[in-house]
Amino acid sequence: MFHFLLNEEEMAFCHEVREFVKNEVPSQMVRDMDSGEIESGRWFVEKAGPLGILGTRFPKEYGGRDLNWVTNVAACEEVGVLGTSLGCAYVMPSIVGEAINLFGTEEQKTKYLAPTLSGKLYSAEALTEPRGGSDFFGATTTAVEDGDSYILNGEKRFVVGAQDSDWFLVYAKSAPEAPPHKSISCFIVERDFGVEVQNIYQLMGTRGGGTGRLVFKDVRVPKENLVGKPHGAYAVFNRMMVPERLLSGAGAVGAGRAALEVAARYSTRRKAFGKVINNFQAVSFMVADSAALLDAGRALCYAAARLADSGGDARRLVSEAKKVATENSWDVVNKAMQIMGGIGYTTVYPIERLLRDGRLSMIWTGSNEIMNLLIQHEYYKELNAKAGQARDIEQDAVTPDEEEKHYG
Repeated sequence: MFHFLLNEEEMAFCHEVREFVKNEVPSQMVRDMDSGEIESGRWFVEKAGPLGILGTRFPKEYGGRDLNWVTNVAACEEVGVLGTSLGCAYVMPSIVGEAINLFGTEEQKTKYLAPTLSGKLYSAEALTEPRGGSDFFGATTTAVEDGDSYILNGEKRFVVGAQDSDWFLVYAKSAPEAPPHKSISCFIVERDFGVEVQNIYQLMGTRGGGTGRLVFKDVRVPKENLVGKPHGAYAVFNRMMVPERLLSGAGAVGAGRAALEVAARYSTRRKAFGKVINNFQAVSFMVADSAALLDAGRALCYAAARLADSGGDARRLVSEAKKVATENSWDVVNKAMQIMGGIGYTTVYPIERLLRDGRLSMIWTGSNEIMNLLIQHEYYKELNAKAGQARDIEQDAVTPDEEEKHYG
């Protein structure tokens, strides 16, 4: 962590989370999730909830800690050392809770947010569709108004927690003829409303989260479970992308940190050619590169969090944080395996699991190509906005000649 960026209260909270990760999460449970013997992160949420560590940023009246984004980032890094399955279980209340806290009614906050933060309810986000992927507006799940309810039909897939969540945050087309930004609504859908789970995916990594496909067949959802305005889910989605992407980046930093620590300790014990291998530059320089890569990703996560705390538009920095942190973490885990050699490729050490987990972090919550799309869009917008406000660097060319500049 960047301890110097946290005040006393924030550090105390992060210490709570670190102690929880250290003392309350048995290694056997982590192994059982990876092997498929446990297919749910619910046990983790039920342990964490009563300790008050799930609702970092949310009001105390709903069971939160009323802290900030920076603290949330630091806490997610601590949980990230466990891998992406439990990291996702930890941040899901923050993701779906963001929607309810900012756009929900008082009744929704009391009925769903508070018990979710206390670990009594298990939740999931149902966003991705078989034909949708990163195309949010390509959703084909429909919501048709019917009296005091909406009738939902369609499918969602890659839903972490599909197997046993009590409720889902679901996006559906409620005005299919309207412009895309005004065509989708967001709903709280309880499992008992009639949601079907038709498949639990077998995954390369990030196992044990009960990731599956949901099917909605004439599922009746009361109007009081609409989150935000009718056809106004774009605003909800935009806001939810902040915790979803920023905290994914922070969790990836934690996973990379875990891999580096294992590999670095190994390098101080393992001997070759009569020396411990951290005496060889080929090894020690990989450690140095990895430390710098993690700090770069961590710094972007903290910077984006600070901007979000200030109330500024953090879309570009959040996208950069997610992209850089996940890609750097992937690089670090690979370097850790390289440092350890063949033993790192076995299940004797957790590096291979962190490698399998890490591959997903560059795909989920919007692929890193989508992050590039957002970054370049925001950069060009900022470039145009500040035209004429700063030095014209073009004029510093050795032989500036306007006659030689042709653009079409």
